[in-house]
Amino acid sequence: MKIYLFIVTLFFCSISFAQTTITGSVKDSKNEPIPGANIKMAGESAGTISDNDGNFTLKTSKKPPFEVEVSSVGYGAKKVKITSDSQKITVVLADEETKLDEIVVSASRTPERILESPVTVERMTAKEVKNTSSATFYEGLENLKEVHFNTSSLNFKSINTRGFATVANNRFMQLVDGMDNSSPALNFVLGNLIGLSELDVASVELLPGASSALYGANAFNGIMFMNSKSPFTNQGLSFYFKYGQTNQEVAGTNDYWDFGIRAAHAFTKHFAAKANFTFTKATEWIADDRRSMTGGSIGHDNNTNYDGLNTYGDEVTTFINNVGQVSRTGYAEKDLSDNKLENVKADFSLHFKPFNNDFEIIGSHKIGIGNTIYQGANRYRLENFVMQQTKLEVKGKNFFVRGYMTTEDAGDSYDMRFAAWNINRKAKGDTAWFTDYATAYLQSQIFLGFNANQAATFARGFADYNINNTPLPLTPNGLPRFLPGSAEFKNALELVKQDADFTTGSKFVDNSKIYHSDVNYNFRDLIKFAEFQLGGSYRRYSLNSDGTIFTDYDGAIEYDEYGAYAQMQKKFMNDRLKFTGSIRYDKSELFDGQYSPRISFVYSAGANKNHNFRASFQTGFRNPTTQDLYIGLNLGPFALIGSAKDNLDRYNEVVNVSQNAQVTLGQPATLPMSGGRAYDNAYTVASVQAFAASGNPADLKVANISLVKPEQVKAFEAGYKSVLQNGLSVDINGYYNIYNDFMSTSRVISPYYGTVGTDSSNAQVQLSYAALANGDRRVFQVYSNSSTEITSYGFGIGLSKKVYKNFELGVNYNHANFDFDQAKDPSFVAGFNTPRHRVKASLSNESLFKNFGFAVNGRWTDEYLWQSSFADGTIPATTVFDAQITYKIPVIKSVLKLSASNIGGGDYLQVVGAGRIGQVYLASLTINP
Repeated sequence: MKIYLFIVTLFFCSISFAQTTITGSVKDSKNEPIPGANIKMAGESAGTISDNDGNFTLKTSKKPPFEVEVSSVGYGAKKVKITSDSQKITVVLADEETKLDEIVVSASRTPERILESPVTVERMTAKEVKNTSSATFYEGLENLKEVHFNTSSLNFKSINTRGFATVANNRFMQLVDGMDNSSPALNFVLGNLIGLSELDVASVELLPGASSALYGANAFNGIMFMNSKSPFTNQGLSFYFKYGQTNQEVAGTNDYWDFGIRAAHAFTKHFAAKANFTFTKATEWIADDRRSMTGGSIGHDNNTNYDGLNTYGDEVTTFINNVGQVSRTGYAEKDLSDNKLENVKADFSLHFKPFNNDFEIIGSHKIGIGNTIYQGANRYRLENFVMQQTKLEVKGKNFFVRGYMTTEDAGDSYDMRFAAWNINRKAKGDTAWFTDYATAYLQSQIFLGFNANQAATFARGFADYNINNTPLPLTPNGLPRFLPGSAEFKNALELVKQDADFTTGSKFVDNSKIYHSDVNYNFRDLIKFAEFQLGGSYRRYSLNSDGTIFTDYDGAIEYDEYGAYAQMQKKFMNDRLKFTGSIRYDKSELFDGQYSPRISFVYSAGANKNHNFRASFQTGFRNPTTQDLYIGLNLGPFALIGSAKDNLDRYNEVVNVSQNAQVTLGQPATLPMSGGRAYDNAYTVASVQAFAASGNPADLKVANISLVKPEQVKAFEAGYKSVLQNGLSVDINGYYNIYNDFMSTSRVISPYYGTVGTDSSNAQVQLSYAALANGDRRVFQVYSNSSTEITSYGFGIGLSKKVYKNFELGVNYNHANFDFDQAKDPSFVAGFNTPRHRVKASLSNESLFKNFGFAVNGRWTDEYLWQSSFADGTIPATTVFDAQITYKIPVIKSVLKLSASNIGGGDYLQVVGAGRIGQVYLASLTINP
């Protein structure tokens, strides 16, 4: 060890020996310091950044003379010649209207001015990340035009662009340094669980429309790119600490903690490394919607079949002769977890530049561990959930090759609905509970003369708590109900959380993986006629839930996808007209191949080419998700059956046949049910409901459910973007989308016995009628495509301008709507889940006066319909204000920020069934931002 330390010491001494040290400061034309300016050796990537006072120190092994390059967002770059060791310089950067020259890469996979982008691009820079008025930079994305959030949890926000999104938005793709952040099993992004630390964000680019032509199947309604800082150019140790409180009517006032650190260093011009760590701890936005999903009043006092939206266990219900429909007493969601949220993110990367050019080799690993709540068909507590990504990438000026693996471990995650059901059953089984209820109800009426309300109250008290304060000789069939917070309740909850059998427990297991690779080459240095790119990708899904989510009870389910694309870009008419054409071919082993072409034109008018008109047409497609294909999940009242052809018979369950069918029809006590019956032997739910009301078999309609296939979209977009002579920035866009084979879910009912049909003379069809009449039926949720064509359309306008000195004012408006013919598909549920009208505004000034800055953001949305498999309802109109004030402390290179979210507003809703969003008040200190 001593020899090792001696060698390391000599190594670092050799690095520091004979170095040239350049010190100096970077200022603007008003002699004000420019923090965060990049200073690097000309022609190299290694460098440093200026501190809050604009000061910097740059060390190099080079001997003068040489040049350094100094640049910063919002200013023109400058080169300075260094002629001596230990030279001190002062660099003055000129202001530059970067709104004209801001560079984006995402729209065409090549650097281009944002004004010349062929599609709409929204962007958040590192500067805007630092100045966000939201609790986190990720939440600050909601202030971008075209972005709407679906909030399932305080730390789980799902981005919605252009509609048709629930919390599980598998129409939107999020890439972090080129890696898809989607969960391998869930197929959608879990917010920023494994994203970037705000200390490491270089930029965020968001394309709100279809992007399948370049990025493949999942970039269907939008894609976001989160790019991190390079350790060659952004070196040093940075740190932030946030403390504050959250406030919500249900949860009360609770502490909020957030901590992060970033370390980056270029050891030589050929080797650099960085590491990030963040930790967040808070209390959940507790969901406590008590409305009854079965109608009637709230609570069992006056509603024997009460089923509260955020109360679980009361979905277990039965019809009791001479009593009526009765449900068990449930547990509130807030009692089924500790409502505490934690998120730990860490990443590290090694960067090698073996040559004196842009060739770079990057190895990185990311891990996210956390607790949150996800809302799908049920409400799921993700507890000690772990997601990891490991990447190896080689890139250069004109190419990249990357491969990465995403893994996840569900940890101690569980379904809160099944937790409640099986806590109830630990005390008293369903049959025993309903027997106790029926016995107490009927005997109290017969022998004590109780009316219906008195009998119901007495029966529930006896069935729940074994309470009998009457002379009736009643014997309970189990233990009293476990009270929330009691030792018995806590013990039962822990037992069901660790049990992966949903008939007795609530745990779900997931160790699924994704293996993915990308390659891209730009021929711009080889072909001068136009800019050509070629690229491709490959992905393997490996589903491994031990049969708790998918039908993988006998081993992992694996399948592959691959794709390739080509793009040409050329300018005409003195570089005023830019044409971009691309086409992509994608193939999943489960479906036929898909072609996705895109064509666009951008015309730059005006003497300075600052009036940019764009128009584009592209097609896109979305492959069915892993759950659409291979889920096989018994949720009690219904079962989810994926529609991959080889999945239908992989799902099997045994159902209990009614006593009446056993006696009168000779049916056995139990029967097997396969998933195939959901697709080839079922009636529509609406027709079964009509049959139940009328008793007329003519009301029944066979559910003709086809196996799911890829969804298609044709997207038209036009826009105008400019910065006018008076400094007003204008961005206008409009779009029109046409969807075919729109993927959707629907519920069907399959009889336990008999064959569905309309020929009432057929004995097997008659048997299916009898099954429905006896209640011998199974509800399935199936995955298929709508037969109707759906269109969506919208437009947006964004304006921003410096109105007085450094005051920046911005405002934007978005309109979104959709249309379809319900008559062509009566059971289709659109799930657009997007407000028709949205208005956002901002006012900020980084230099209000010495060392002080501020920002205020406001958002308004009108009311809209929310539709999902968990619950439907109306989201009320909301108005939200966020604000922050910053104070720079140059002596310690720090920034103090006070921020508040949802100032003065009441708790508001974004997802029916989720907790209402309250207020967040924070104080934060960032050192060396």
